[in-house]
Amino acid sequence: MKRTNIILGLTLSLAVILRLAASVYLGNAVEALPGTADQLSYHNLALRLLGGHGFTFGEPWWPSTAAEAPTAHWSYLYTFYVSLVYLLFGPHPLIIRLIQAVLVGLLQPYLAFWLGKRVFSTSVGLFAAGLTAIYPYFIYYSVTLMTEPFYIVAILAALCSAILLREALQANNGKMNRKIMVYSLALGLCLTITILLRQLFVLFIPVLFFWIWMANGWRINRQLVFSVLVSGTLVILTVLPFTIYNYQRFQRLVLLNTNAGFAFFWANHPIYGTRFIPILPPEVAGYDELIPAELRKLDEAALDQALLKAGVQFVIQDPVRYFWLSLSRIPAFFMFWPSRESDLISNVARVGGFGLLLPFILYGLVRSFIPKPPVQQFTSHSTSNLLVLFILFYTLIHLLSWALVRYRLPVDAVFMIYAGLAFADLSAWLGSSFNPKHGKLITVETV
Repeated sequence: MKRTNIILGLTLSLAVILRLAASVYLGNAVEALPGTADQLSYHNLALRLLGGHGFTFGEPWWPSTAAEAPTAHWSYLYTFYVSLVYLLFGPHPLIIRLIQAVLVGLLQPYLAFWLGKRVFSTSVGLFAAGLTAIYPYFIYYSVTLMTEPFYIVAILAALCSAILLREALQANNGKMNRKIMVYSLALGLCLTITILLRQLFVLFIPVLFFWIWMANGWRINRQLVFSVLVSGTLVILTVLPFTIYNYQRFQRLVLLNTNAGFAFFWANHPIYGTRFIPILPPEVAGYDELIPAELRKLDEAALDQALLKAGVQFVIQDPVRYFWLSLSRIPAFFMFWPSRESDLISNVARVGGFGLLLPFILYGLVRSFIPKPPVQQFTSHSTSNLLVLFILFYTLIHLLSWALVRYRLPVDAVFMIYAGLAFADLSAWLGSSFNPKHGKLITVETV
């Protein structure tokens, strides 16, 4: 136990140091670096909020928001966070980067360790934490002024809370106790934070509750109903004020953000044919040019809903094209090779991170279904089911809409558990191949 704590402590320290270094490297300027254009939006939106202008921009802004017009395209929660830091320390993005470097550097590897340990073994957890600490994409995005770092941490925390709740339900055999209440509230809080950072996660909540029911032995008892109601009610009560605020500004129902329609419309526009292009080059078309002229006069909320309807029409009119277009998003989502269109930092992170770990991830995924220590017999009650469900569902969402490497990062965070399983097996194999008697590796001659 002491050795585990020492290794974990060193891992967390390394994670924080690497992220602090990245913070200093990116500095106090906010620039549209590769994959981080959203930084400009959150920075400027926070300044506007502190200036008394509310959630507006002083000039026409992405995706199609008029100057001084209300916007709900961006996460309210993350904007509040940036605004609070600016209020306390002044408009210094470096302070935000340093805060995130410490918080995310500690939390994300630790949660990866917890999941790896709970699902498989302590060894798997330590390897998962170590890989999370040094994964280039996580280091890079953890210090950007974007929702990614906290969003990924919140997802991992939600998965951990769901596992704890399931264990509490299973251990008490139909009896209510304090643990069930605490874990139900914890799950609701984690889910709330996650969807306030990115509303897309709302789609996964039913899948999460389905897993809890399945892992509970398909039993619907009062403890399960109570847990789902507590978690779900907390989510609703937290989201409701933002929904009311949006209705006051747009005079229409907007749950949280106005971005689903834009994404689905652009991702499935006929301009792609059957081959998806993650980022359309300017010479092909500008995203604003794809929006029908008669819709551009609408406010942001009305336009988002109109574009969602148009995107659905694209699918209905040609479902075969939509099928092949969705399949073509697989390479974009799981891209691990260098590209001439990408900057050096993107190519290094892609190849040196996901590219190198992909064989270990694939091995770990297959290995997780083989009942040999540290993997238990695969059943409907298996904890690893939750991780697999998340990977499959979250991937499917983006294959059906918009696929970017950046959108895969939450999946990568769970992939680290399976890569950790592969490294744990490799470590065990190397250990068993060492012959203490002769002090050398055992080799097998082949003809």
